[in-house]
Amino acid sequence: MIRKARIADVKTMQALIREYARKGDMLPRSLSSIYENLRDYFVYENENGELIGTAAIHIMWEDLAEVRSLAVRESNMGKGIGTKLVEACISEAIVLGITRVFALTYRPNFFMRLGFKQIDKSELPQKIWTDCLQCAKFPDCDEVALLADFSGSARVG
Repeated sequence: MIRKARIADVKTMQALIREYARKGDMLPRSLSSIYENLRDYFVYENENGELIGTAAIHIMWEDLAEVRSLAVRESNMGKGIGTKLVEACISEAIVLGITRVFALTYRPNFFMRLGFKQIDKSELPQKIWTDCLQCAKFPDCDEVALLADFSGSARVG
């Protein structure tokens, strides 16, 4: 089941994100960052109520949002959980009137299956000036930038 994240989820969410960050697959998120941006996050709970996935949709500009911190417990990968989390993020962006959604990732094929297209990072100046300048990987970031445009009739799902 996908739902909006709650305060009680934050430590579990951070632990899940930290596992991917340790492997270098994503940036770590501090507890304070997750608390401050909690409204951005969705979580996936299994039938036992265990939190096994998380993702956030973060607004960057008037027509641009980022899917970030997509993490699914490894033992649950390949079951469509990541896809459902990204679709929830995209749906929220569309409801808010945001037509372009991007991701920076080491798994571009996953996002391409959802309708994202590879772009040059220079097409995301809002991201570069707000987040990338503070990143340890800047300016030698090796993540792939992808963008989905939902201004037309195209839809994920």
